[in-house]
Amino acid sequence: MEVNNALGRRKTAVARVYLSVGTGNVTVNGKDVKVYFPSLVMQNAALKPFEVTNTVGQYDVRVLVNGGGTSGQSEAVSLGITRALVKFDAELKPALKAVGLTTRDPRMVERKKPGQKKARKRFQFVKR
Repeated sequence: MEVNNALGRRKTAVARVYLSVGTGNVTVNGKDVKVYFPSLVMQNAALKPFEVTNTVGQYDVRVLVNGGGTSGQSEAVSLGITRALVKFDAELKPALKAVGLTTRDPRMVERKKPGQKKARKRFQFVKR
């Protein structure tokens, strides 16, 4: 049984994806994807590569994800699944690229600056 693994990142979340031909079982950190991502929006974001390539139920996926929040984790899982699918079948890449799933989203949280309340918000200015 051939297993392809890939890495997906988003914000501070890192997802290690192990993809193999199977019946469509998707487990995230040992739990079913519907249990780990209770929100339907997060489930759809994580499993979007299968919908785009019409391969729903053809692959078993085991994901180990850590860091970040649920939104970042679901998008990291999506990128990992996309990369693993492209390793399996390179002909799927144009369809995934057209939807924008092959690109790693580079946006990160901006760091807090000294002398300021947050990254860009400043303390209230006092004239006198």
